[in-house]
Amino acid sequence: MNKIFASALMAVAMMGSVSEADACTNFIVGKKASVDGSVMCSYSADDYGMFQNLAHYPAGKHAKGEMRKIFDWDTNVYHGEIPEAAETYSVIGNINEYQVTIGETTYGGREEMVDSTGILDYGSLIYVALQRSKTAREAIKVMTTLAQTYGYNSEGETFTICDPNEAWIMEMMGKGPGSKGVVWVAQRIPDEAICAHANQSRIGKFNMKDKKNVMFAKDVVAFARSKGWFSGKDADFSWKMAYAKPDFSGRRFCDARAWALLNHFKDMSRYLPWALGKDPNAEDMPLWVIPDKKVSVKDVEACMRDHYEGTPLSVADGDDIGGGIWQMPYRPTPLTFKVDGKQCFNERPVSTQQSGFVYVSQMRSWLPREIGGVLWFGNDDANMVAFTPIYCSSTIRPECYNTPGADAVTFSDKNAYWVCNMVSNMVYPRYSQLFPSLKEVRDSLDNSYFAAQKQVEDKALELYAQNPQQAVKYLNDYGVEKAQQMLGRWKQLHTYLVVKYNDMIIKPTTKNGTFERTKEGLGARPVRPGYPEKYARELIKQTGDKFVCPE
Repeated sequence: MNKIFASALMAVAMMGSVSEADACTNFIVGKKASVDGSVMCSYSADDYGMFQNLAHYPAGKHAKGEMRKIFDWDTNVYHGEIPEAAETYSVIGNINEYQVTIGETTYGGREEMVDSTGILDYGSLIYVALQRSKTAREAIKVMTTLAQTYGYNSEGETFTICDPNEAWIMEMMGKGPGSKGVVWVAQRIPDEAICAHANQSRIGKFNMKDKKNVMFAKDVVAFARSKGWFSGKDADFSWKMAYAKPDFSGRRFCDARAWALLNHFKDMSRYLPWALGKDPNAEDMPLWVIPDKKVSVKDVEACMRDHYEGTPLSVADGDDIGGGIWQMPYRPTPLTFKVDGKQCFNERPVSTQQSGFVYVSQMRSWLPREIGGVLWFGNDDANMVAFTPIYCSSTIRPECYNTPGADAVTFSDKNAYWVCNMVSNMVYPRYSQLFPSLKEVRDSLDNSYFAAQKQVEDKALELYAQNPQQAVKYLNDYGVEKAQQMLGRWKQLHTYLVVKYNDMIIKPTTKNGTFERTKEGLGARPVRPGYPEKYARELIKQTGDKFVCPE
């Protein structure tokens, strides 16, 4: 989700000031690369001020001639209408009833390729395709056909498109104002591989003869030639070098995230110079790699919580004062800033405070489709939330993910986005003190969901054998129950943090989590932790004798 991301990155490249930069990230896992044989993908939808409910589109039958109005997913501006499909499928979040899942990140690319007259924006295209597709390949056909027919008015986009058997990455761009056309390329991620993208075009050269694993617009090369952007042999054509050549910002702010995700499962030190962005001759990293170990849902969730820990880009190790007194692994915006005329920047890790929602989709071919697809969902920064299970057959949303009256400027304590933000924004500035308490609750919930998954699905399979709709209701009720329980637990966490850490002190607790009292019944004397040693040393180093007591 990056409506203005291209202009932001262009401003960085021109050494200007970036007032806002979104930060979406996708991770893709082939079925032979996963622990259990599932295809998996993740998505963080990030934008300051963004507020999104858990989406739901019911299945339906539509009369011939019925039209669908298209409103821009980012701005809600009306773009026009397209014919409705005769039949549409149920969609919950970014997964449909056939386990097809679609995510995205925006990379911008050449500004002159944007078609402002097109009807379909990237977000609308995703949800329309989910309603019309039973497989990833079908989704690719639906998306490209619709964009070619009715016009595509977004910037350059990278889509993750998966089903229980295949994982694909597709990149698409318009052909300019009034063109009502697109160029695009889609590549299947090998079953044994993992892939990632984060707001920088990732597809380079592709095998045009591999019809089984590669799809592309017929004029994908010819269009670039006509514009003077490519003049070599077709076999040497690189999508990203023609349409969205990576510069420093595309590498350091975007590809670095993809590098970090892949680095969890494969030694990517060879490609660190590329991620750092400063060496023009650095070796580009591959689109996908074969991981050294199998990947689980829990692993993918952990990756979406990444702050470059343990790497040269880390903002989590307390090596500079950017994180404040209590080593917050987040940085204020804008992304770039000036100091004494020098353009400077913040790192841009995967986990970021502006996340509206995040998910990990688990798609399994060996189960009935109603049971096989699980969207592990959270409303807020992935690092600060538990991912609750939402099954792809669900048609009733938890109230906390679809709260009447709540929006981007209307708080509700019944809404997960607001309650989770209430906690996370308390934790951010005192991270090293407060985060361990949040992490304990978060991990306890996550682990309880994983521990219960087999038992829940075994029960669903029993019900499915009797009546599939009973299984659907059971899983839907389970997803609602867990989401609402999470909300209740997060409210308790907020109260606990307020009491324990009030006024920058720490009130002692017993082993069972209750607050200690004196024998007279008063609250035990609080601990005053003061500065962490590393920060105290830096403070005195910078201020000299100002705060040094006389001997």
